[in-house]
Amino acid sequence: MKYLVGVVRIFVGILFIISGFIKLNDPVGFSFKLEEYFSQGVLDLPFLTPFALAISILVVIVEVMVGVMLILGYKRKLTVWTLLTMIIFFTFLTFYSAYFNKVTDCGCFGDAIKLTPWESFTKDVVLLVLILIIYVGRKYITPLVNSKTLMSVLYVSFIACVGYVYYVLNHLPVIDFRPYEIGKNIEEGMNTPADAPKAVFEYKWKFNVNGNEEIYVTNGDYPTVDGEFIDVETEEIQAGYEPPVHDFTIEQNGEDFAAALLQEPKLVMVIAYDLRKSNLEVFKEIKAVTDNALKAGYKVIGMSASGPDQTDALKKENNLAFDFYFTDETTLKTIVRSNPGVLVLEKGTIVQKLHYNDLENLIFE
Repeated sequence: MKYLVGVVRIFVGILFIISGFIKLNDPVGFSFKLEEYFSQGVLDLPFLTPFALAISILVVIVEVMVGVMLILGYKRKLTVWTLLTMIIFFTFLTFYSAYFNKVTDCGCFGDAIKLTPWESFTKDVVLLVLILIIYVGRKYITPLVNSKTLMSVLYVSFIACVGYVYYVLNHLPVIDFRPYEIGKNIEEGMNTPADAPKAVFEYKWKFNVNGNEEIYVTNGDYPTVDGEFIDVETEEIQAGYEPPVHDFTIEQNGEDFAAALLQEPKLVMVIAYDLRKSNLEVFKEIKAVTDNALKAGYKVIGMSASGPDQTDALKKENNLAFDFYFTDETTLKTIVRSNPGVLVLEKGTIVQKLHYNDLENLIFE
Protein backbone atom coordinates (compact mmCIF):
# COMPACT_ATOMS: atom_id res chain seq x y z
CA MET A 1 0.00 0.00 0.00
CA LYS A 2 2.85 2.36 0.87
CA TYR A 3 4.43 2.06 -2.59
CA LEU A 4 1.05 2.28 -4.35
CA VAL A 5 0.21 5.51 -2.51
CA GLY A 6 3.68 6.84 -3.33
CA VAL A 7 3.29 6.27 -7.06
CA VAL A 8 -0.33 7.52 -7.20
CA ARG A 9 0.59 10.56 -5.13
CA ILE A 10 3.29 11.65 -7.61
CA PHE A 11 1.08 10.92 -10.63
CA VAL A 12 -1.93 12.86 -9.30
CA GLY A 13 0.28 15.72 -8.14
CA ILE A 14 1.92 16.09 -11.55
CA LEU A 15 -1.47 15.89 -13.29
CA PHE A 16 -2.89 18.66 -11.10
CA ILE A 17 0.18 20.83 -11.73
CA ILE A 18 -0.01 20.33 -15.51
CA SER A 19 -3.77 20.91 -15.63
CA GLY A 20 -3.46 23.98 -13.43
CA PHE A 21 -0.53 25.42 -15.39
CA ILE A 22 -2.35 25.08 -18.72
CA LYS A 23 -5.28 27.07 -17.31
CA LEU A 24 -2.89 29.46 -15.51
CA ASN A 25 -1.42 30.22 -18.92
CA ASP A 26 -4.87 31.39 -20.08
CA PRO A 27 -7.04 32.42 -17.08
CA VAL A 28 -9.21 34.62 -19.31
CA GLY A 29 -10.09 31.61 -21.47
CA PHE A 30 -10.91 29.57 -18.35
CA SER A 31 -13.12 32.41 -17.08
CA PHE A 32 -15.10 32.25 -20.36
CA LYS A 33 -15.65 28.54 -19.67
CA LEU A 34 -16.83 29.32 -16.13
CA GLU A 35 -19.28 31.85 -17.55
CA GLU A 36 -20.78 29.00 -19.57
CA TYR A 37 -21.23 26.95 -16.41
CA PHE A 38 -22.75 29.92 -14.55
CA SER A 39 -25.22 30.67 -17.34
CA GLN A 40 -28.96 30.20 -16.97
CA GLY A 41 -29.06 27.11 -19.16
CA VAL A 42 -26.47 25.24 -17.08
CA LEU A 43 -26.04 25.86 -13.33
CA ASP A 44 -28.16 29.00 -13.37
CA LEU A 45 -25.76 31.04 -11.20
CA PRO A 46 -25.68 34.34 -13.13
CA PHE A 47 -24.69 36.34 -10.02
CA LEU A 48 -21.26 34.64 -10.21
CA THR A 49 -20.60 35.73 -13.81
CA PRO A 50 -18.98 39.09 -12.87
CA PHE A 51 -16.55 37.18 -10.66
CA ALA A 52 -15.66 34.52 -13.26
CA LEU A 53 -12.12 35.82 -13.84
CA ALA A 54 -11.34 36.11 -10.12
CA ILE A 55 -12.71 32.61 -9.52
CA SER A 56 -10.72 31.19 -12.43
CA ILE A 57 -7.48 32.66 -11.07
CA LEU A 58 -8.19 31.33 -7.57
CA VAL A 59 -9.09 27.84 -8.82
CA VAL A 60 -6.03 27.40 -11.04
CA ILE A 61 -3.59 28.65 -8.41
CA VAL A 62 -5.15 26.30 -5.84
CA GLU A 63 -4.96 23.47 -8.37
CA VAL A 64 -1.24 24.00 -8.94
CA MET A 65 -0.45 24.50 -5.27
CA VAL A 66 -2.38 21.39 -4.18
CA GLY A 67 -0.39 19.37 -6.71
CA VAL A 68 2.87 20.76 -5.33
CA MET A 69 1.73 20.14 -1.73
CA LEU A 70 0.78 16.55 -2.54
CA ILE A 71 4.15 15.76 -4.10
CA LEU A 72 6.06 17.45 -1.27
CA GLY A 73 3.92 15.80 1.41
CA TYR A 74 2.92 19.08 3.05
CA LYS A 75 -0.04 19.08 5.49
CA ARG A 76 -1.34 15.75 4.21
CA LYS A 77 -4.76 16.05 5.87
CA LEU A 78 -5.50 19.48 4.39
CA THR A 79 -4.08 18.48 1.01
CA VAL A 80 -6.00 15.21 0.71
CA TRP A 81 -9.30 16.74 1.79
CA THR A 82 -8.84 19.62 -0.65
CA LEU A 83 -8.12 17.13 -3.45
CA LEU A 84 -11.14 15.04 -2.54
CA THR A 85 -13.46 18.05 -2.37
CA MET A 86 -12.24 19.39 -5.73
CA ILE A 87 -12.52 16.07 -7.56
CA ILE A 88 -15.99 15.31 -6.18
CA PHE A 89 -17.18 18.72 -7.34
CA PHE A 90 -15.53 18.38 -10.76
CA THR A 91 -16.92 14.84 -11.20
CA PHE A 92 -20.44 16.11 -10.49
CA LEU A 93 -19.93 19.03 -12.88
CA THR A 94 -18.63 16.91 -15.75
CA PHE A 95 -21.39 14.30 -15.25
CA TYR A 96 -24.01 17.05 -15.27
CA SER A 97 -22.53 18.55 -18.44
CA ALA A 98 -22.28 15.17 -20.17
CA TYR A 99 -25.66 13.77 -19.16
CA PHE A 100 -27.61 16.92 -19.97
CA ASN A 101 -25.24 17.94 -22.82
CA LYS A 102 -24.82 21.42 -21.36
CA VAL A 103 -21.14 22.30 -21.92
CA THR A 104 -19.39 20.54 -24.78
CA ASP A 105 -15.87 21.02 -23.38
CA CYS A 106 -15.08 21.14 -19.66
CA GLY A 107 -11.99 23.28 -20.11
CA CYS A 108 -10.02 20.90 -17.85
CA PHE A 109 -6.90 21.31 -19.97
CA GLY A 110 -7.77 24.64 -21.55
CA ASP A 111 -7.32 24.70 -25.33
CA ALA A 112 -4.35 22.32 -25.16
CA ILE A 113 -6.39 19.10 -24.93
CA LYS A 114 -10.02 19.04 -25.97
CA LEU A 115 -12.17 16.44 -24.22
CA THR A 116 -15.76 15.52 -24.91
CA PRO A 117 -18.15 15.73 -21.93
CA TRP A 118 -18.10 11.95 -21.38
CA GLU A 119 -14.31 11.82 -21.76
CA SER A 120 -14.06 14.54 -19.11
CA PHE A 121 -16.36 12.61 -16.79
CA THR A 122 -14.38 9.39 -17.30
CA LYS A 123 -11.15 11.25 -16.56
CA ASP A 124 -12.61 12.60 -13.32
CA VAL A 125 -13.88 9.17 -12.26
CA VAL A 126 -10.39 7.72 -12.72
CA LEU A 127 -8.93 10.62 -10.75
CA LEU A 128 -11.54 10.13 -8.03
CA VAL A 129 -10.49 6.49 -7.65
CA LEU A 130 -6.81 7.47 -7.47
CA ILE A 131 -7.50 10.19 -4.89
CA LEU A 132 -9.54 7.72 -2.82
CA ILE A 133 -6.47 5.45 -2.81
CA ILE A 134 -4.44 8.40 -1.53
CA TYR A 135 -7.11 9.14 1.09
CA VAL A 136 -7.16 5.56 2.36
CA GLY A 137 -3.37 5.43 2.54
CA ARG A 138 -2.83 9.04 3.63
CA LYS A 139 -0.76 7.92 6.64
CA TYR A 140 1.95 6.92 4.16
CA ILE A 141 2.27 10.47 2.86
CA THR A 142 5.45 11.88 4.38
CA PRO A 143 7.48 15.00 3.49
CA LEU A 144 10.02 14.47 0.73
CA VAL A 145 12.36 17.17 2.03
CA ASN A 146 13.06 18.98 5.28
CA SER A 147 10.64 21.64 6.45
CA LYS A 148 12.85 24.60 5.48
CA THR A 149 13.28 23.40 1.90
CA LEU A 150 9.60 22.43 1.71
CA MET A 151 8.42 25.93 2.72
CA SER A 152 10.87 27.52 0.29
CA VAL A 153 9.49 25.46 -2.59
CA LEU A 154 5.92 26.33 -1.63
CA TYR A 155 6.66 30.06 -1.42
CA VAL A 156 8.51 30.06 -4.74
CA SER A 157 5.68 28.07 -6.39
CA PHE A 158 3.03 30.48 -5.12
CA ILE A 159 4.98 33.59 -6.14
CA ALA A 160 5.65 32.04 -9.57
CA CYS A 161 1.91 31.34 -10.03
CA VAL A 162 0.91 34.89 -9.06
CA GLY A 163 3.64 36.44 -11.21
CA TYR A 164 2.81 34.28 -14.20
CA VAL A 165 -0.93 34.98 -14.06
CA TYR A 166 -0.25 38.71 -13.66
CA TYR A 167 1.90 38.66 -16.80
CA VAL A 168 -0.56 36.78 -19.02
CA LEU A 169 -3.46 38.95 -17.87
CA ASN A 170 -1.61 42.12 -18.85
CA HIS A 171 -0.18 40.74 -22.08
CA LEU A 172 -1.23 37.48 -23.78
CA PRO A 173 -0.86 33.75 -22.98
CA VAL A 174 2.81 32.76 -23.25
CA ILE A 175 1.81 29.52 -25.00
CA ASP A 176 -0.99 29.86 -27.54
CA PHE A 177 -2.88 26.59 -27.99
CA ARG A 178 -5.60 28.08 -30.18
CA PRO A 179 -5.86 27.90 -33.98
CA TYR A 180 -5.20 31.65 -34.19
CA GLU A 181 -1.61 31.59 -32.96
CA ILE A 182 1.07 33.58 -34.75
CA GLY A 183 2.13 31.81 -37.93
CA LYS A 184 -1.23 30.12 -38.55
CA ASN A 185 -3.25 30.85 -41.70
CA ILE A 186 -6.93 31.42 -40.91
CA GLU A 187 -8.21 30.35 -44.32
CA GLU A 188 -6.23 27.10 -44.21
CA GLY A 189 -7.62 26.47 -40.73
CA MET A 190 -11.15 26.52 -42.16
CA ASN A 191 -10.44 23.82 -44.74
CA THR A 192 -11.49 20.20 -44.33
CA PRO A 193 -8.99 17.62 -45.69
CA ALA A 194 -10.35 15.31 -48.39
CA ASP A 195 -9.59 12.23 -46.27
CA ALA A 196 -11.07 13.67 -43.07
CA PRO A 197 -13.49 11.36 -41.21
CA LYS A 198 -17.14 12.02 -41.94
CA ALA A 199 -19.89 12.20 -39.38
CA VAL A 200 -21.88 8.98 -38.98
CA PHE A 201 -25.60 9.23 -38.37
CA GLU A 202 -28.16 6.66 -37.31
CA TYR A 203 -31.70 6.96 -38.60
CA LYS A 204 -34.67 5.37 -36.85
CA TRP A 205 -37.49 5.08 -39.35
CA LYS A 206 -40.97 4.61 -37.97
CA PHE A 207 -43.57 2.84 -40.14
CA ASN A 208 -47.11 1.60 -39.75
CA VAL A 209 -47.01 -1.99 -40.97
CA ASN A 210 -50.36 -3.80 -40.98
CA GLY A 211 -51.60 -1.65 -38.12
CA ASN A 212 -48.42 -2.11 -36.03
CA GLU A 213 -45.81 0.57 -35.43
CA GLU A 214 -42.36 -0.73 -36.37
CA ILE A 215 -38.91 0.90 -36.31
CA TYR A 216 -36.16 0.27 -38.87
CA VAL A 217 -32.62 1.48 -38.22
CA THR A 218 -30.25 2.51 -41.03
CA ASN A 219 -27.23 4.75 -41.48
CA GLY A 220 -28.95 6.92 -44.04
CA ASP A 221 -30.61 4.77 -46.70
CA TYR A 222 -34.38 4.87 -46.88
CA PRO A 223 -35.56 1.39 -45.85
CA THR A 224 -37.62 -0.77 -48.18
CA VAL A 225 -40.74 -1.34 -46.12
CA ASP A 226 -44.23 -2.37 -47.15
CA GLY A 227 -45.95 0.10 -44.86
CA GLU A 228 -46.90 3.71 -44.22
CA PHE A 229 -44.08 6.08 -43.20
CA ILE A 230 -44.75 7.88 -39.90
CA ASP A 231 -41.59 9.60 -38.71
CA VAL A 232 -37.78 9.47 -38.58
CA GLU A 233 -35.33 10.30 -35.77
CA THR A 234 -31.72 11.19 -36.54
CA GLU A 235 -28.83 10.74 -34.12
CA GLU A 236 -25.13 11.46 -34.65
CA ILE A 237 -23.29 8.40 -33.35
CA GLN A 238 -19.82 9.45 -34.49
CA ALA A 239 -18.68 13.03 -34.92
CA GLY A 240 -16.93 13.99 -38.12
CA TYR A 241 -13.87 16.17 -38.57
CA GLU A 242 -14.33 19.77 -37.49
CA PRO A 243 -11.85 22.32 -38.84
CA PRO A 244 -9.93 24.13 -36.10
CA VAL A 245 -11.26 27.45 -37.40
CA HIS A 246 -15.02 27.59 -37.69
CA ASP A 247 -17.81 30.15 -37.38
CA PHE A 248 -15.36 32.73 -38.76
CA THR A 249 -17.05 35.49 -40.70
CA ILE A 250 -16.40 39.18 -41.24
CA GLU A 251 -19.85 40.61 -41.98
CA GLN A 252 -21.16 44.01 -42.90
CA ASN A 253 -24.75 44.71 -43.92
CA GLY A 254 -25.42 40.97 -44.02
CA GLU A 255 -22.57 40.20 -46.44
CA ASP A 256 -19.53 38.11 -45.50
CA PHE A 257 -16.24 39.69 -46.60
CA ALA A 258 -13.94 37.12 -44.93
CA ALA A 259 -12.73 35.48 -48.15
CA ALA A 260 -11.73 38.79 -49.73
CA LEU A 261 -10.18 40.32 -46.60
CA LEU A 262 -8.09 37.22 -45.91
CA GLN A 263 -6.41 37.78 -49.28
CA GLU A 264 -5.22 41.26 -48.30
CA PRO A 265 -1.40 41.41 -48.35
CA LYS A 266 -1.41 43.87 -45.43
CA LEU A 267 -4.32 43.74 -43.02
CA VAL A 268 -4.75 45.04 -39.47
CA MET A 269 -7.63 43.74 -37.35
CA VAL A 270 -8.74 45.68 -34.28
CA ILE A 271 -10.74 43.16 -32.26
CA ALA A 272 -13.15 44.08 -29.46
CA TYR A 273 -15.61 41.29 -28.82
CA ASP A 274 -17.91 43.42 -26.62
CA LEU A 275 -17.50 47.19 -26.46
CA ARG A 276 -19.42 47.34 -23.18
CA LYS A 277 -16.56 45.37 -21.60
CA SER A 278 -13.72 46.95 -23.58
CA ASN A 279 -11.08 49.29 -22.21
CA LEU A 280 -12.36 52.24 -24.23
CA GLU A 281 -9.52 54.53 -23.17
CA VAL A 282 -7.17 52.40 -25.26
CA PHE A 283 -8.88 53.49 -28.48
CA LYS A 284 -7.06 56.82 -28.27
CA GLU A 285 -3.83 54.87 -28.71
CA ILE A 286 -5.43 52.58 -31.29
CA LYS A 287 -6.33 55.70 -33.27
CA ALA A 288 -2.66 56.67 -33.50
CA VAL A 289 -1.52 53.11 -34.23
CA THR A 290 -4.06 52.49 -37.00
CA ASP A 291 -3.38 55.88 -38.61
CA ASN A 292 0.27 54.83 -38.88
CA ALA A 293 -0.81 51.50 -40.36
CA LEU A 294 -2.94 53.24 -43.00
CA LYS A 295 -0.02 55.49 -43.92
CA ALA A 296 2.14 52.37 -44.33
CA GLY A 297 -0.34 50.94 -46.85
CA TYR A 298 -2.25 48.59 -44.57
CA LYS A 299 -5.99 48.02 -44.72
CA VAL A 300 -7.49 48.40 -41.25
CA ILE A 301 -10.78 46.95 -40.03
CA GLY A 302 -12.53 46.66 -36.70
CA MET A 303 -14.21 43.41 -35.64
CA SER A 304 -16.83 43.27 -32.91
CA ALA A 305 -20.01 41.48 -31.88
CA SER A 306 -21.44 44.80 -30.67
CA GLY A 307 -24.16 46.49 -32.67
CA PRO A 308 -23.67 49.34 -35.18
CA ASP A 309 -24.92 51.95 -32.69
CA GLN A 310 -22.01 51.18 -30.37
CA THR A 311 -19.37 50.81 -33.07
CA ASP A 312 -20.48 54.00 -34.87
CA ALA A 313 -20.42 55.95 -31.59
CA LEU A 314 -16.93 54.65 -30.81
CA LYS A 315 -15.69 55.49 -34.29
CA LYS A 316 -17.09 59.03 -34.06
CA GLU A 317 -15.83 59.67 -30.53
CA ASN A 318 -12.26 58.62 -31.34
CA ASN A 319 -12.24 59.78 -34.97
CA LEU A 320 -11.26 56.28 -36.10
CA ALA A 321 -10.39 56.01 -39.79
CA PHE A 322 -11.66 52.46 -40.26
CA ASP A 323 -15.00 50.63 -40.30
CA PHE A 324 -16.23 47.90 -38.02
CA TYR A 325 -17.46 44.49 -39.16
CA PHE A 326 -19.56 41.98 -37.24
CA THR A 327 -18.05 38.67 -36.09
CA ASP A 328 -19.37 36.06 -33.66
CA GLU A 329 -18.47 36.94 -30.05
CA THR A 330 -17.15 33.47 -29.18
CA THR A 331 -14.88 33.54 -32.24
CA LEU A 332 -13.48 36.93 -31.27
CA LYS A 333 -12.87 35.75 -27.70
CA THR A 334 -10.97 32.80 -29.13
CA ILE A 335 -8.83 34.85 -31.51
CA VAL A 336 -7.24 37.12 -28.90
CA ARG A 337 -7.47 37.30 -25.09
CA SER A 338 -7.56 41.08 -25.06
CA ASN A 339 -10.48 43.46 -25.39
CA PRO A 340 -9.43 45.25 -27.52
CA GLY A 341 -6.57 43.42 -29.18
CA VAL A 342 -4.77 43.88 -32.50
CA LEU A 343 -3.73 41.39 -35.18
CA VAL A 344 -1.59 41.94 -38.28
CA LEU A 345 -2.12 39.51 -41.17
CA GLU A 346 -0.48 38.83 -44.51
CA LYS A 347 -2.90 37.05 -46.85
CA GLY A 348 -4.65 35.38 -43.95
CA THR A 349 -1.51 34.43 -42.03
CA ILE A 350 -1.20 35.96 -38.56
CA VAL A 351 2.20 37.65 -38.25
CA GLN A 352 1.56 39.76 -35.14
CA LYS A 353 -0.93 39.52 -32.26
CA LEU A 354 -0.83 41.92 -29.35
CA HIS A 355 -2.60 42.84 -26.13
CA TYR A 356 -3.61 46.50 -25.88
CA ASN A 357 -0.81 46.97 -23.33
CA ASP A 358 1.76 46.10 -26.01
CA LEU A 359 0.61 48.29 -28.90
CA GLU A 360 3.97 50.09 -28.97
CA ASN A 361 5.49 46.81 -30.20
CA LEU A 362 3.48 46.80 -33.43
CA ILE A 363 5.68 46.84 -36.53
CA PHE A 364 4.38 48.03 -39.91
CA GLU A 365 6.75 47.26 -42.76
